Amino acid sequence: MGTVKKAVIPAAGLGTRFLPATKAQPKEMLPVVDKPAIQYVVEEAVAAGIDDILIITGRNKRTLEDHFDRNFELEHQLRSKGKTGDLADVVELAELADIHFVRQGEPLGLGHAVSVARKHVGSEPFVVMLGDDIMHADSTVLSDMIKTFDETHSSVVALMEVPQDQISAYGCAGVTDRDGARCRITEIVEKPSPEDAPSNLGVMGRYLFTPAIFDELEHVEPGVGGEIQLTDAIARLLVDDAVLGYVFSEGRFDIGKKIDYLRATVELALERDDLGPEFRTFLAQVCAREGLC
Repeated sequence: MGTVKKAVIPAAGLGTRFLPATKAQPKEMLPVVDKPAIQYVVEEAVAAGIDDILIITGRNKRTLEDHFDRNFELEHQLRSKGKTGDLADVVELAELADIHFVRQGEPLGLGHAVSVARKHVGSEPFVVMLGDDIMHADSTVLSDMIKTFDETHSSVVALMEVPQDQISAYGCAGVTDRDGARCRITEIVEKPSPEDAPSNLGVMGRYLFTPAIFDELEHVEPGVGGEIQLTDAIARLLVDDAVLGYVFSEGRFDIGKKIDYLRATVELALERDDLGPEFRTFLAQVCAREGLC
């Protein structure tokens, strides 16, 4: 495993795209099949060798802490009913990693959320993982980014090619020296218009930073949307440090979008041994009924 052992997961957003479901629960707790979205992210971090995770929360996010804590009443009920499989799952959940929580205070943007982690991260490299983006269990993006850092000691940003007319929904990176998945980022801007975008490479929800990013975040002024943009801090970092891009194309679900949330639910359910066969039959019946197959 690599040298990067800390992860920061910003989870203070309001989740307005999923109202009214997120009126009383965090968007990160929306279930994808039978696990909340944020559990997929935490499990991805653990699989990449990370054992210290800081989740940045806001108001009405207490259920996030409860989910990763022990629940002795529930464990007792499961044990008394002989549900040993379910019992093992909930106990294991509380022992995945050292998970810590801190509140952002004010919703001032992704850059501000990351800056809140400075005291916890200290002088170590760390990854930032957005809770809206979940990766397929077979994805090696995060572990490959850590390997890239181990070899270069440079910050790394995950990138994906997106249609040019959709680039304004993303941070966008101009790159050079592309060699396979790796490249060097030469510029980065937040949500550019298609005609002003430096490329069609959108910034995805995985970052690996050296602690130098915190100094840059201190000097970032509010940008797009009046928020402290992480992209603007990366642009400042580029002036003095190399920042690499890691380009991938598969395995990502942007569950902040309703259609991708549904796609993730369907695709991940189909892969389950306990759900896949019956669910596949049901989908075939729906397709036939709707004249789609």
